[in-house]
Amino acid sequence: MIMLAAYLVGSISSAILLCKLLKLPDPRTIGSNNPGATNVLRISNKFIAALVLVFDILKGTIPVWGAYFLNLEPLNLGLIALAACLGHMYPIFFNFQGGKGVATALGVLLPIGLDLGGLLILTWVSVIYFTRYSSLAAIMTVSLAPFYIWLLKPLYMYPVMMLSVLIIFRHKDNIWRLIKGNESKTSFTKSK
Repeated sequence: MIMLAAYLVGSISSAILLCKLLKLPDPRTIGSNNPGATNVLRISNKFIAALVLVFDILKGTIPVWGAYFLNLEPLNLGLIALAACLGHMYPIFFNFQGGKGVATALGVLLPIGLDLGGLLILTWVSVIYFTRYSSLAAIMTVSLAPFYIWLLKPLYMYPVMMLSVLIIFRHKDNIWRLIKGNESKTSFTKSK
């Protein structure tokens, strides 16, 4: 029941809903065709993209944090985390056309500890600062997440590994574009 609730919460697409509310183009039909914060930044502004980011993080944090207080085993918490991320990636409310799950994954990992959250954010910010590739920052961050967990709280190693594999799989097209050298870079300023 908790996994279903986590999936349904994850299925609420803040990017699509905010774009509809603000009469912006559907993020699934423009830019990278991905309903996530990076693509919303491309079609709107930093404030709206930040709102999408915060909502996507929260829809991961709330189910896992709530389940954590029920004293569930780490594997069960991991399955709830996966359900929330799967909801974001394949939302039932939006024809199963969702985002890549990076912000929601950060949200499900935050209840493990702020030290882990800090390492993940630092990794993402560092990679995007030096490369300007949002996808590479996401891939590197989720690739390092199991290592960070092993250092900090190895009890959660297997759920985090499952989550990392899921997100890397979701970025398979980005990986090919990075290899071929035609992946789009992220700009934090509006082009004229």
